[in-house]
This record gives sequence, structure tokens and C-alpha cells, in this order.
Amino acid sequence: MSRDARWKSLLELLVERGRLDVEEAAADLGVSAATIRRDFDQLAEQQMLVRTRGGAVVHGVSYELPLRYKTARNASEKERIAKAVAGLITVGEAVGLTGGTTTTEVARALAVRADLASGSPALTIVTNALNIANELAVRPQFKIVVTGGVARPQSYELIGPLADGVLSQITMDTAVLGLVGFDVTHGATAHDEAEAAINRLLCERAERVIVAADSTKLGQRAFARICATDRIGTLVTDNAVDPDTVTRFEEAGVKVVAV
Repeated sequence: MSRDARWKSLLELLVERGRLDVEEAAADLGVSAATIRRDFDQLAEQQMLVRTRGGAVVHGVSYELPLRYKTARNASEKERIAKAVAGLITVGEAVGLTGGTTTTEVARALAVRADLASGSPALTIVTNALNIANELAVRPQFKIVVTGGVARPQSYELIGPLADGVLSQITMDTAVLGLVGFDVTHGATAHDEAEAAINRLLCERAERVIVAADSTKLGQRAFARICATDRIGTLVTDNAVDPDTVTRFEEAGVKVVAV
């Protein structure tokens, strides 16, 4: 197991359990206790966790797994979802993309669409995600608009009131929303209230809103509400979604596309 894969697994276990001891982690990952101690020390130096006697606990201000360690989760499902979402976008649209692993895949799917290879612009992309802007900025056929704000290390998203000035002056055809949880009753949610506020603004400035989320996020809710279910026009998810869940969303007026 590579160091990056091991670190991702350790952080996922830590987020899930809240606390890990060295021997427990070594047994779970099939490596030596000395390796785990070294990993814990190096992750603590990066403020990804807090070192304790004999183990580690979740960092007090890092209550969600940072984006760079989430890319392998449900990767094939996210790629299918991203391709389907990209197929819903029309040439010439202004498209808002929130941050997240699935929306990053949507950006990549848009970048390789043959009919979007040229144009002036082929698409206008509005995003508060630095990694998405960085990937698409090299595509001259895309006009990239980045909101202002303060960078959030966990998700590479810009948050805070500086984004209001940009978003209040524009309108979009479509907003593609990545999220932590989407529930018929509680709506679309995120871990961080500042992140949720920017995502809410993106949704408010768009004519239609598409949620791109794998089935593990459906029926779940997180701390901060982005918007109510009736603001969402389409949900694109994977084909492992529970049929009852599909029925509940459709009864609430959401078109469900399972891929």
C-alpha cells in the first residue's frame, strides 16, 4: 500500500471513528505499528489529526475529510454521474460549479466534450472551487469566472462575504451542486455553514439546479442547509439508489437520473 493510499485510509477511519490507536490502525491496514506511528506523526505535522499517547484523534477544526483524500471514494460512480451531468449542459450556457469530488469530475467531463472544443465561449463556468478553476483555465474555449473569498483548505472552495459581490452581479443557466447530504425533508446540506452559504447563492442565481451525488449521500443530512428540495430540478445519481428513495424524490418534484 502506498503512503498516499495509507494516509487516505487512516483519515477515513479516523473520521468514521473519531479516535484510533496505533495497534488498531496497524491491524486494519496490515502494516507495522512503526509505520502507523510515523504516519500519525507526519499527519499531525500537517494538522490533519491530533496525536495522542498511543494513537490519534480527529483534529478539532477538521471534522470532514479533505478533498484530496476523498477522490478514490466511489470513483467509478462519480465518473458516470459526471458524464451524465455534463450531457445535460447545452453549448453556450453559463454554468455554476460548486466544489467537491463529483463536481470536479463534471468539470473534467465538460472539458473533453467534443462539441465544447471551440467557441467564444463554448461555456461560461462560474465556480468558487480553486481546483476546478485551475483545471479549466487552460481551456481557452471556456470563460472562467471565480468568486472572491477565503480559501477553505478541506475543499479548495472560496467562502465568505467577498463572493457576494461577484454572485450578486451575474445570472446563470445551470448550477451543478455537490453536497454532503440530500434528503427530501431536509433538502441539500453541507458540513460547513460558510460553504453552504456560497452554494446557496450559486443556486439562487441559476435558472435550474442539478444535484450531482452518489447514492450514499441520499437520505443523509449534514449541519448546514444549502437549499430546500423544491429548489432542485434534477438529481443525477448512481444506479445503486434505493427505488423508494427515487420515488420520494420524484413525488417531491425532483427528476431523478440514475446511471
